[in-house]
Amino acid sequence: MFDYIIIGAGSAGCVLANRLSADPDVKVLLLEAGPRDSHPFIHMPAGLAKLVNNRRVNWDYHTAPEPALDDRTLWWPRGKVLGGSSSINAMCYTRGVPGDYDEWATQGATGWDWNSVLPWFRRSERNSRGADALHGDDGPLYVSDLRYSNPLSHVFIEAGRQAGFAVNDDFNGPRQDGFGLYQVTQKNGARCSSAVAYLDPVRRRPNLTIVTGAQANRITFQHGRANGVVYRANGRAFHQAAAREVLLCGGALNSPQMLMLSGVGPAMQLRRYGIDVVVDAPQVGENLQDHLDICTLRHCPKPITYDRLSDARIAFDYYLRGHSGIGSSNIAEAGGFVRSRLAPDERPDIQLHFVPAMLDDHGRHRLPGDGYTVHACFLRPRSRGRVRLMSAHAGDHVRIEANYLSDADGFDLKMMVECAKLSRELLAQPAFDEYRGAPIFPARDDLDDHDLVAFIRAKAETIYHPVGTCRMGSDALSVVDPQLRVRGVEGLRVVDASVMPTLIGGNTNAPTMMIAERAADLIRAG
Repeated sequence: MFDYIIIGAGSAGCVLANRLSADPDVKVLLLEAGPRDSHPFIHMPAGLAKLVNNRRVNWDYHTAPEPALDDRTLWWPRGKVLGGSSSINAMCYTRGVPGDYDEWATQGATGWDWNSVLPWFRRSERNSRGADALHGDDGPLYVSDLRYSNPLSHVFIEAGRQAGFAVNDDFNGPRQDGFGLYQVTQKNGARCSSAVAYLDPVRRRPNLTIVTGAQANRITFQHGRANGVVYRANGRAFHQAAAREVLLCGGALNSPQMLMLSGVGPAMQLRRYGIDVVVDAPQVGENLQDHLDICTLRHCPKPITYDRLSDARIAFDYYLRGHSGIGSSNIAEAGGFVRSRLAPDERPDIQLHFVPAMLDDHGRHRLPGDGYTVHACFLRPRSRGRVRLMSAHAGDHVRIEANYLSDADGFDLKMMVECAKLSRELLAQPAFDEYRGAPIFPARDDLDDHDLVAFIRAKAETIYHPVGTCRMGSDALSVVDPQLRVRGVEGLRVVDASVMPTLIGGNTNAPTMMIAERAADLIRAG
């Protein structure tokens, strides 16, 4: 008998496993559908480019055809390995801004305002620059400055300055806006995923059991209380009991799927697949949000990009030089946060990532020559999508209807045009003069707004930040309450990015770990 069963060893699940098993009188079972994080390209930061098509560590999701994006089916990679998406992401450490969390609180997520969540960010963080009012230096998660950055990344920062924006060396400092290098989740030049940060130090605890290759099928209930998990591992089926709680940490896609497969979800949808309804919860799978991203690509006349470097050369250099050199780069080295002319408040509403390589179709389409890429995304989209079951089998993918650019007044599309214009403006600055080759995407520099709309519909993609499908709130329709307890049952919580009421203004990995840090204390408090 285990006290707690955690479904999903991703960014949140690893945190919970560490914190809950710190009590030697508590027994914890951690289930992960994917393998151990033993692939060498997981730990060499620049190896992330080689993980793109590795289905062994990637759920390899695709959306349904997106009506506002020329009916394209978009690829959504999600980590299927110890560490989850923190084992395959670009390691950018950002938190958003205080207003993001204060907005959560006003929407009913009581206790999740900025002043309440900051201590949990600081608790998780071990920042290489030391501690201050906004940063911690003794947490499990290593946050570091890059050991290596490409000259073009500094050209991009200078272009931002020339365009009239501030230079910012800490996007998690007193101000988010400006241009600079990202701090990254790295330890001594190697990836510091949630598995490295939270699992590696405690794997030998006798009260913590980690099972990989374990496909959870459903949560079981008795008298309205979650009492166990049915899962399959090593070709065998198991029903493992939980004495205290089941903790669902599958992320914005897998968590609503698991709730629905277990009978918690929209009743009509569950009955369609022959699933007994435990709780009619119509909001499970709703409120899906994601950052839509548009990439602007140009050729570079100088061979200083990462496009033609061989994997063998990068790996040899990385390991020979003690986790330094190009192999320690997170590839998306520099970025910026900008407040556009359409911003409704003081928060930056556009985020940029600069890549000193040509990145088309998530890097899956290799282009000849040398070049560079500017990613730009609108941080607070108004469009909402949903996740739906495709079958009653846990191994089948869900139907993802992201519904990008579907907001009633078309504001999201206007903002994406602003993103494309800003990217073009930055690449036109004098800093890029000696590095400016022919345009690739879009193919011309003189596109008007109408042409940019067509470009966005044809080329925009996810930047991997889905949230919201198990919304936290104080209203009766919210999926979980502010203590992350699933409404309508006992002994079950959701702890991951799916509980976020709205997207934060930045990358979502650090906030997900913060949620789990705070959840561990909520769980221990009962």
